[in-house]
Amino acid sequence: MAASVGNYDYIVDWEFQTDGLIRIKVSASGMLMVKGTTYENMNQVPEEEDLYGTLITENVIGVVHDHYVNFYLDMDVDGSNNSFVNVHLVKQETNEGESPRKSYLKVKKQVAKTEKDAQIKLKLYDPSEFHVVNPSRINSIGNPSGYRIVPGGTAASLLDLHDPPQMRAAFTNNQIWVTPYNRSEQWAAGLLACQSKGDDTLAKWTENDRPIENRDIVLWYTLGFHHVPCQEDYPIMPTVSASFDLKPVNFFKKNPILRAAPYSKDDFLPLRSQASA
Repeated sequence: MAASVGNYDYIVDWEFQTDGLIRIKVSASGMLMVKGTTYENMNQVPEEEDLYGTLITENVIGVVHDHYVNFYLDMDVDGSNNSFVNVHLVKQETNEGESPRKSYLKVKKQVAKTEKDAQIKLKLYDPSEFHVVNPSRINSIGNPSGYRIVPGGTAASLLDLHDPPQMRAAFTNNQIWVTPYNRSEQWAAGLLACQSKGDDTLAKWTENDRPIENRDIVLWYTLGFHHVPCQEDYPIMPTVSASFDLKPVNFFKKNPILRAAPYSKDDFLPLRSQASA
């Protein structure tokens, strides 16, 4: 899908792989957001002056800004009643003399009971996996059927929470949200985002802290870009991309591509030649 929004073009690709993985990729290109200036060279700019962007050509400043795309994901993994699980990785230190190792990784799983339990800010040094599972569909090994969201490129807004643009786009306060399915709740920034005061948004709905365990739930993921313009972005910006994945977790009994049929008979030829040799 391609959409022109203002001065930018956004391309959204959904890639369905044979191992069950779904990759969602967002690409952005178009004409840069700019403003005029009297400056023609950086040596004319007083040291104390902030341009709020980059002088990208004579008399033109490319303004610093962000891009955010929110995805509404009605998962329904093996049925409509699902749960959101935070699979938290922690460091476990060993006791003195117990082992040559000083530490190892340990997993703690926490099932989100309510909406606020599932509001996630991604942290590099406090890692987790995020699973959507069907607790009533247990496989032969004893694990619930599930899919996990694998965050990719994203950004966090630095604006004040009470800044009008941030109130309208409060879905950027977290990278992941989970809500109970509600047909009237479809747009993370409300139906009329440009006229909104922030009173019909994902952030407002979740203030009710509704139950989400073993229910029909919606997972919301926010993908984002910080954009500090450079001269190469002018006048038409080269495409920049970011993506995230939905990956099966105990959804299949084993790797589903092990017995996948070849695309054509020719796919067998290298193997036959090698076997004959």
